[in-house]
Amino acid sequence: MPKRTTVYLDPQLHQALKMKAVQMNSSISEVISEAIRFSLKEDAIDLQAIKDRAKEPAASYETVLKNLKRDGLL
Repeated sequence: MPKRTTVYLDPQLHQALKMKAVQMNSSISEVISEAIRFSLKEDAIDLQAIKDRAKEPAASYETVLKNLKRDGLL
């Protein structure tokens, strides 16, 4: 069952959100829920990438630049 919450938005942001909801033929609540789902999914993908790369050797920024220059990429 959906839960109810109160969100305070800047008036211009609220107006843009209303316009987007109309354009998408959906409610403001649906637009917000979809945006939150999308953001959480991105976070999950990022966290998985961090986990997958945890055992990779670290390189300093300077080393990366040096290697890029060495390889003619910079």
